[in-house]
Amino acid sequence: MLAKEIKRGSIVNYNGAPCMIESVSVQSPSARGASTFYKYRARNLATKQKVDITLRGGESLDEADFVRRPVKYLYADTEQMHFMDEEDYNQYAVDKEDIAEESQYLTEELAGVSALIYNDQCIGIQIPLTVELKVTQCDPGIRGNSATSRSKPATLETGLVVQVPEYLSEGEIIKVDTRTGQYLYRA
Repeated sequence: MLAKEIKRGSIVNYNGAPCMIESVSVQSPSARGASTFYKYRARNLATKQKVDITLRGGESLDEADFVRRPVKYLYADTEQMHFMDEEDYNQYAVDKEDIAEESQYLTEELAGVSALIYNDQCIGIQIPLTVELKVTQCDPGIRGNSATSRSKPATLETGLVVQVPEYLSEGEIIKVDTRTGQYLYRA
């Protein structure tokens, strides 16, 4: 996979371990003949450590040899979150600290969640790019407020706090971008 083809969410083999790309930045050359640098911030899925990867435009990395399996979120206990494979009904347990960022968007009925299986072991999960969550607590909207650029904090059903427009109220369902954690629109 060439450096320019690697996107956020891609899983590549780096130093013999699968790494999920979390952010990408491109540094264009300032002189003729210079090459473009691609800088990636990745997370090693086996050790959970952050890894910085820098490649030139013509360099490449191999895609990691793993399997994505569709799963459904079942429940969480004090240390782990449990998922069920929707095809063969196997259950996977993942430590809460390993998927702390993704767990802010997980609900029991969330569709499109995939378990990342590497060497017959679940090493993480991948969630959809957008999710629908219910607003459970926010300040009431004031009559006469319109869709202006003013916003207020709102607590969602998973405990995540996002900035929403002033006109939204409790009980409404909104779309949230899981990459940035920002409000997109009313669902």
